[in-house]
Amino acid sequence: MSTLSVPPVLTSPQHDAVQLYKAFKGFGCDTGTVVDILAHRDATQRALIQQEYRTMYSDELTKRLSSELSGDLKRAVLLWMHDPAGRDATIVRQALTGDIIDLKAATEVICSRSSSQIQVFKQAYHAKFGVHLEHDLNFHTSSDHLKLLLAYVSITRYEGPEVDRAMVDKDAKVLYKAGEKKLGTDEKTFIHIFSERSRPHLAAVSIAYHHMYGNSLKKAVKSETSGLFEDALLTILRCAENPAKYFAKVLHKAMKGMGTNDTTLIRVVVSRTEIDMQYIKAEYQKKYRKPLGDAIHSETSGHYRAFLLALVGPNH
Repeated sequence: MSTLSVPPVLTSPQHDAVQLYKAFKGFGCDTGTVVDILAHRDATQRALIQQEYRTMYSDELTKRLSSELSGDLKRAVLLWMHDPAGRDATIVRQALTGDIIDLKAATEVICSRSSSQIQVFKQAYHAKFGVHLEHDLNFHTSSDHLKLLLAYVSITRYEGPEVDRAMVDKDAKVLYKAGEKKLGTDEKTFIHIFSERSRPHLAAVSIAYHHMYGNSLKKAVKSETSGLFEDALLTILRCAENPAKYFAKVLHKAMKGMGTNDTTLIRVVVSRTEIDMQYIKAEYQKKYRKPLGDAIHSETSGHYRAFLLALVGPNH
């Protein structure tokens, strides 16, 4: 469920484009107006505003935003202006080829998306960057982590709710044999099952595994694998069981301790606002006994804070 609040009476994209143009004119940018408009428009409206802006001023709105805004606010707003597939493509491309290689971020985006989302974002990736996602993965990742990601982005998984019980029990047994039961780990089996099975199926395997062996499948993954390969498997499993809980955890980690990982905070807030932020907020409150909005409020400031809080919506 989305937390985006759009005004009950919407102004036209043309009117928004004019207001934004006015906000940029003169000395300094009226950042408050920019935040007020863009933080309350959905993906379709944002695309239309960009179209109108281009038509009226022969200029790219994103280019103008890029020169008028700065710092974390600029990064958040520019990421927000994309459609979901374009955004995922941009995040992964930056994570794989930017100044700071962030394989954790690339892994999170890929392993938390559904099969159909991945197909669309692979097309966007190629259209935007003239290179296939698989090519960049091959170049920047390695070993079992690479094998899992390549399988995960190329296999079409079933997205319905039905689960085959016999198959679930069989997978639980096979995973036990490939991991806890043997010396060393048969990574190929983990890659095969985690990349090919649907989310409801994997969630059922996790429950069956616990029933059969008294240990959680998550714990087995943690003790049998390590590094980015472990991260990828856990992301797939956690998103199969409860994606909102997974993202609540990612957000908490980004904000706890000294300093804030703003890249992660921006990525998750911006890319989940129109999908399941309502559920993420509920999970956050449940697990950390604190509203997500309060956590964001104490870790951020200025227009950047205002923008993120507008996206996640009020606490109640």
